[in-house]
Amino acid sequence: MRYLNISCLIALVFLLSSCSKEDGPGIVSGDGFIIDHSCTKLAAIPSEWIEEAKSNLHIAYGHTSHGSQLTEGMSGLVSFKGPTFSWNNGGTGGSLDLHDYAMSGDLGNPDRTSWAERTRTYLAANPDVNVIIWSWCGQVSDATESNINTYLSLMEGLENDYPGVAFVYMTGHLDGSGLNGNLHIRNEQIRSFCRRNGKILYDFADIESYNPDGVWFGDRNADDGCNYDTDGNGTLDGNWAVEWQNAHTRGVDWYDCTAAHTQPLNANQKAYAAWWLWARIAGWDGN
Repeated sequence: MRYLNISCLIALVFLLSSCSKEDGPGIVSGDGFIIDHSCTKLAAIPSEWIEEAKSNLHIAYGHTSHGSQLTEGMSGLVSFKGPTFSWNNGGTGGSLDLHDYAMSGDLGNPDRTSWAERTRTYLAANPDVNVIIWSWCGQVSDATESNINTYLSLMEGLENDYPGVAFVYMTGHLDGSGLNGNLHIRNEQIRSFCRRNGKILYDFADIESYNPDGVWFGDRNADDGCNYDTDGNGTLDGNWAVEWQNAHTRGVDWYDCTAAHTQPLNANQKAYAAWWLWARIAGWDGN
């Protein structure tokens, strides 16, 4: 009986340690995934993982105008699909707990480092928060390799100091400079780092490079407004979002919503991808 009690005690200690917050909400240390255009099918997210996210995640989001596309899209989604996708600061009424504009500025405003210290200050005052996400607002376009290395290093520093928090990396929005532009090169730097090191990446640029049918506009100098070059003459004379919206039914295939710098469909896609992100962080394997 003594040996049985010792065995039970060991099993209990192991169970408690495996449920520790040290690895973050549903994330095993070292795990990572990329949220991109392939993660925009809302119906593919199991309802139980939507509920798991609403039950367990406490999210703080720092951004300025471009980053608002996620939350503007998420707000419109509630009207489009119902209270299953509701969110607010505090998570009241069974909603997702998401503190929008939790920290002032963005990843490049007022400079390229203040966001990290603001994150530390915020987490000290809000120890229940277990997800941190920041967005860019144009600053990847003129970033140097060193600038991006600074961003990546600061993110890793936060991850090391707050192992119970999931930190979400992000690419910069499209700017019309195409595959040979600095933006694409710097975004690839971020993507490569995240793949190699098992990080969580919300690929903002990739999401707005595709329409809902999976047609790619990344090689047509697409920009953040969904404008693109239809014939290779250097003029952005098409708009993939407007074209898709006009060919489909509003309120059925897509929904109207506020969308800073862009079209509603782009914010729709960003919202769908955001819910994939929350579900994955909560523990869903994406299948």
